[in-house]
Amino acid sequence: MDDAPTEAEIVTLDAGHMQAAAKIRRVALWQRLPWLPDLHTPEEEEQYWRMHLLPNCTILGAAMGNQLVGVIAYGGDWIEQLYVLPDFQGLGIGARLLGYAMEEMDEIRLWTFQRNIGARAFYERHGFAAEEETDGADNEEKEPDVLYHWRRLPEPTLGPQAPG
Repeated sequence: MDDAPTEAEIVTLDAGHMQAAAKIRRVALWQRLPWLPDLHTPEEEEQYWRMHLLPNCTILGAAMGNQLVGVIAYGGDWIEQLYVLPDFQGLGIGARLLGYAMEEMDEIRLWTFQRNIGARAFYERHGFAAEEETDGADNEEKEPDVLYHWRRLPEPTLGPQAPG
């Protein structure tokens, strides 16, 4: 009988997890978008997670057994990073991570590359709408991107009830 966990455990990440978080981003991004330029070393990416994202964002990870398989960094109405290892995509892990951010924020913006069809479909399934497309001149990779936006719908209010 297989004793492997069937559902990822969502955990808050700390400084000790930043190397693994950066690696998830690197593996997921380059396997799905191999044409992107590789602009930073793994060490530089880990430093970015440790020095920029960790102090400024909530960072959650999805763990299956002893392996970190997904990560999200969010705060200030932005999702800065959301990646799931390719072998674990399609299992609802990204949706669970995104759900935590959506519970905490009333409005979310994020960028993804225009050619990242899988990510675009994922965000659109979760209620995000494309707000702006660029030619990529302002991002490091010089790859055309798209700004997505999500806003929590207001709770319906019940007006005075007519006597029935």
